Amino acid sequence: MEPDIAKVLGYEIKKELADRYFGFRKLIEEDKESFAQEVHRAMTAEQKIGLDLARIYILLRDEGLIRRFLDLTGLEEEIFYDRYLVESPTIRERVFEGVRPHGLTRRRRFLNLVLDGYRTLEGHVGGYREQFGHLSAELETIKEEISLFYRKNNLGSIMNLLRNLDAPASGNDFYGGGPSGDYEEKLRIEPPAPLEQQLPIIPPLVPFARLRRSLKKLAASAYARHS
Repeated sequence: MEPDIAKVLGYEIKKELADRYFGFRKLIEEDKESFAQEVHRAMTAEQKIGLDLARIYILLRDEGLIRRFLDLTGLEEEIFYDRYLVESPTIRERVFEGVRPHGLTRRRRFLNLVLDGYRTLEGHVGGYREQFGHLSAELETIKEEISLFYRKNNLGSIMNLLRNLDAPASGNDFYGGGPSGDYEEKLRIEPPAPLEQQLPIIPPLVPFARLRRSLKKLAASAYARHS
């Protein structure tokens, strides 16, 4: 039997549409998955910052000194701070596990814990902010990819074309004349959530070199209160 030319052409058109649509869509989904993995890695960096700050908060202990520390460093907000964190012996033991203070006297070891802690914090914040900036650029790229995808693939037009191709010779629509909105909704590509909803925005810290003297005074006040 001679093949039905209309059916063959219809099949080829649908295959080409599907290959183009789902091929482009697959690339976007892969970019979204890669983005999600990078966000997860940034969350690990965020946890390191939280641990660094927990140590400093515990060393300073006094809320007035903690407030002074935040003002000096440029953090401004009480990020990752909880009063229970400072008062809990269990948490204190856990966050300082593996930390080896150095110095000839107790006072010097205490001061070094604060100073070294800030240097470590500065490095982690710098790395985190670099990751955050990279992720912001990646998110904008994905959003632009999705926008380009819809400019080149009008889903409503594609659905109407498929409906017409599947319509029998009698003129009755294969889809029963129902709306294609449900199909469009299921196939729609959503961009990742805004980055600030997934990760905290952490401002840059005042460099340690500029802050060393003030930090040392702050640590000395905290040591006196601990004693």
